[in-house]
Amino acid sequence: LPLSSQHSVVRNALFCLETATNEKENHVYTKALMAYTFALAGKEEKRKALLGSLEKEAVKKDGSVHWQRPGKEPEVDLPYYRPRAPSAEVEMTAYVLLAHLTTQPAPSQEELSFASLIAKWISGQQNPNGGFSSTQVSCFPPG
Repeated sequence: LPLSSQHSVVRNALFCLETATNEKENHVYTKALMAYTFALAGKEEKRKALLGSLEKEAVKKDGSVHWQRPGKEPEVDLPYYRPRAPSAEVEMTAYVLLAHLTTQPAPSQEELSFASLIAKWISGQQNPNGGFSSTQVSCFPPG
């Protein structure tokens, strides 16, 4: 963070987010962003609490883990065809991965193992050019 987590603007923003974590209904995308934000700010308890909540909502399939929008229709399993997830699902899953890996002093072996399952799913979402679709730009090139 360019500003210290003790800077008044950052402190106030984090207080606002901490208050928001107490809401009964937080969208999975919001939780993913907040988990990463608290990881960057060094708020380990909030990071862990959000990751615990997110893990309960995870889709665990084929040796990988990801998150999807609530109420999404289940995918039909077809042989030899695996559709790519919508870009918002790739993004929120990537934020959860970042939240798992952004901790001090370093992620535990358990977190690294779980992170590898997330990375497996994300890598399966690459387009033929090695990039990803995104809600922020048309395509992220590899490297």
